[in-house]
Order: sequence, then structure tokens, then C-alpha cells
Amino acid sequence: MVAASAAAVVLVGAGALVYAAQAADEALLSQGRPATASSLEGTAFAAANAVDGDTATRWASAEGVDPQWIQVDLGAVAQVSRVQLSWEAAYATAFTLQTSTDGSTWNVARTVTNGDGGTDDLTGLSASARFVRVHGTGRATPYGYSLWELKVFGATGTTPSPTPGATTSPRTRVDLTDPVKKDIAMQIVSSAENSSLDWRAQYGYIEDIDDGRGYTAGIIGFCSGTGDMLDVVNRYTARKPGNVLAGYLPALRAVNGTDSHAGLDPNYPADWRTAAQDPVFRATQDEVRDEVYFDPAVRQAKADGLRALGQFAYYDAIVMHGPGSDAVSFGGIRAAALRVARPPSQGGDETAFLNAFLDARVAAMKTEEAHSDTSRVDTAQRVWLRAGNLDLDTPLDWRVYGDPFHIS
Repeated sequence: MVAASAAAVVLVGAGALVYAAQAADEALLSQGRPATASSLEGTAFAAANAVDGDTATRWASAEGVDPQWIQVDLGAVAQVSRVQLSWEAAYATAFTLQTSTDGSTWNVARTVTNGDGGTDDLTGLSASARFVRVHGTGRATPYGYSLWELKVFGATGTTPSPTPGATTSPRTRVDLTDPVKKDIAMQIVSSAENSSLDWRAQYGYIEDIDDGRGYTAGIIGFCSGTGDMLDVVNRYTARKPGNVLAGYLPALRAVNGTDSHAGLDPNYPADWRTAAQDPVFRATQDEVRDEVYFDPAVRQAKADGLRALGQFAYYDAIVMHGPGSDAVSFGGIRAAALRVARPPSQGGDETAFLNAFLDARVAAMKTEEAHSDTSRVDTAQRVWLRAGNLDLDTPLDWRVYGDPFHIS
């Protein structure tokens, strides 16, 4: 992710950014506004998808063509102070942020030459603009450019002071799909999986942790014995035939469901680390993580009426236990919780249901020697639940396996 103004950010680990509070009059100006683009990958990837507030829809440009752009019409000249870009796996390594009052003459508000995907939060802007454009000039993948969301913040006029004694409106619910919340989730999982908040440094991680699942690797702990590592390498090879891992596909198919290294040793770990230098391989890891773990977990949690903390609890559970339905998989853990308490979607109390879910999760963890240390629940998620932090708001403090972590 890219920070535009060093004074506006606090670094949390390497590669994670938490942004200072914005001015009180800053508002989201772009949502639902008309958007256009230089090209589309297909009708399902319209420019409007990037300003609809739905992180499950996206704009994507034609594949393999530079440059490309997407722009939004704010409807009137506004004072733009911040632009937030939530990239899909096909992100821009180089782009300019441009502004215009008339849609004809453009000014460069920011130039980025070291984009690394995820969320780019460009703060400290000072531009009078009706139109805001992201102009991509360098691609991370052989595909096009793709944005889940393009958010423009600023002010269109003076915000009136609240009337003395007036009731404050309820805060807007922020789900784990919000780019900043999602990055926090990745940091928390990385603290348990890798003893580090720097989850982006884990694409090349690989080792056998003696949990009966063979090699564990990558940003979410893909395993050679559980099928998700095979999925990653399969997809990577489909996109980049002849890559350094392609030759291991027969061995990965053979060891799936076991803890064996047959056909993988001795060079597979070194070759995985080599592949991790390739943006296409990193993008593939992101895609499998979201499709298999993050998206299903958040979708089920939202259906159960859970806020960000509950969504994270589901995600962390599905990462460790898998998405199955047996007693020690995510489905079985949720079923055990449902026998004890009702979720908010069924009229139940959110805190009571989450306590039941965490109790079931701890019971499942204790059945496996490799996961019998339950601190990622007891001294992290349970702490935030007791504090009533159902929205997973920062600052966050927790301990995993005895190590302290903090996000400011």
C-alpha cells in the first residue's frame, strides 16, 4: 500500500499503515457517482462497480494494455483531501492520481511508482476538483488493472455545527471487508501464523510445523496436505506455465491428504521462496485466501448478524480449522455454538453467541496437539469481546504464544 504523506501515517510493522483521523468535515464524495473508464475486461466489470460501496464487485480494464484509467464525476467542484484505492490482485505498480474541474484539463495530484497492491490511502491532498482519475501506467500482473473500490473524500462546503442537545446519529457499521479493517485482520492472523504483523512479508514463508498437514506456507498457511497449496500452485501454473513450482504438481497431488514430503524434498521450500518474488504468484495467494477463507467467513458472519469482531473470529477459525463441517472444522464449531446460543440474526445476543463460538473453537483446538495453545483466542479475541469491542476498533493490544502485539 502507498502512503502519500508521511506526516499522516503511523507505521505498524513493515508494510501496514494506520491513518490519522481525518478532518471533521471530510466526507465520502464518490459513492454512487457516475464513473467511466478507458476500457472494461467485460460487462461484469463496469466502472460503476468501483464506486458502489460493495467490496464484492470491481472494475477491471482490458487485459495486457497500458495505460488505462478510471474516473469518477463528483457532480460539483469539491475540496478533495484524500483518495483511497482498494486494489484487486491485478493492481498498479505505477499510476498517477489526476484531478480536473471540467473533465478536460487534468492536473497530477500524486504520482506513485512503487505500488504494492492492497490498499493505497493517499492522504494530505489539496485539490479543487469535480473529476478524479486514476491513470495506471504499470501493471503487477499480465492482466489489466482492477479496483474493488475508488473512494474520494473531501468537503463540498461548510458542515453545520450540531444543534445543542441534539441526538448523535448512530455510527456507520464497518465490516471486515473495509480495506483498513481487512488489513488489520491480516495483521492479527499473521501474528499467530508468523509471529509478525508484517503479513506481506510472508508470501515466501514455508516450513513443516509438525501438525500432520505437511508443508505450511504463504500468507495464510496453505498446506501441502490439505489441498489449498495444490490449488495455489495449480492456479499459478495456469497463469504462468513453466514457473519454478510447476514441476511439483504431480507430487503435490500425490501427497494431498497426507503429511508426506515425497517428491517435494529437498528443493521445494527454496523454489517456493523463489516463486514468492513473482507478483503473479503473490496475487494468486491473495485470490485463494479470499475465495477459500476470507470471503466465505465474512459472508457467513454477516448472515449471522455479526460485526467486525465476529467476522474476524469466523475468519481466524476457518483459517486454522478449514471450511469443513466435521466437529473440528469451522462448520462443526459454528454448529456447536448454535446449540448453545442464538446469533443476532435469530434474535440472540451478539456477545453471548460469540462467547459460545469461542468456547467451541477452544474445544476444537485442544483436540490437536499442534494447536493446543489457545492464546490466539484467550488472550486476543476473548479480550476484545470482554471489552465490548465488537467493531474491532483500534488501538488493539493482544498476546499470542506469549508475544505481545499492538496496532495503534
